[in-house]
Amino acid sequence: MVQTPRDGTTTDDHSAGAAYDSIAEGYAALNETSLLNEYYNRPALIQLAGDVTGHRILDAACGSGPILSDLRDRGAVATGFDSSQGMLDQARQRLGTDADLFVADLADALPFADDTFDDVIVSQALHYLEDWAPTLAEFHRVLKPGGRLIVSEEHPSATFLGDRLSGGTSEYFGTRPRTEEWTLGAGTAELTFWDRPLHAMTDAFAAAGFRIETISEPAPAAAAYERFPDEFENRPSGRFLAFLLFVLIAVEI
Repeated sequence: MVQTPRDGTTTDDHSAGAAYDSIAEGYAALNETSLLNEYYNRPALIQLAGDVTGHRILDAACGSGPILSDLRDRGAVATGFDSSQGMLDQARQRLGTDADLFVADLADALPFADDTFDDVIVSQALHYLEDWAPTLAEFHRVLKPGGRLIVSEEHPSATFLGDRLSGGTSEYFGTRPRTEEWTLGAGTAELTFWDRPLHAMTDAFAAAGFRIETISEPAPAAAAYERFPDEFENRPSGRFLAFLLFVLIAVEI
């Protein structure tokens, strides 16, 4: 079954980089046109980030670099990493050969000193990890005191309802794996996501030393209504259940 991918390409399995290599070109092309990525997640993240002029920002699991590109255009000094060399090749085509990009797994220790970044952004990638604690601890370490971790994740209600509507019997309150096969271009990748309830997300943030400043269930960008009119025909509010975004502040543990 072909699924619509979301932003973010990293998993705790180091072999996943090769899986994304096989779909890198098609994945990058889809991100440029899809409702969920180009007209929903990406503008919502940039809006939450606000004025980033002069901020040093880490884009964790940056994929083909669309969010990193937006941050640079707004005056940030941005660094990105991803587990897939193929995705980083796509990012370099977008950003230029001088872009500060490197290959790393989301679960790896980060090659930065303490208190390096003003902001860390991780978009649609934490759900590839069964255990968030080590990764959140690394984000906290490399953030300056009071720095921001900006997270976009699949809405836990959306994943749970999607499973039930497709005949599944998953338990909302557990952390549970979900495997999908994506076919894009000439490549196919099988990926495992770890779905978890809202309280498990917020508990993990608190345990890692983050205070929640904002929780957002965003509306799409205005251009989405003209670009995808059929999607909004029966949505008077213009909103739909897809992603959940957080702005988190690094505090002392």
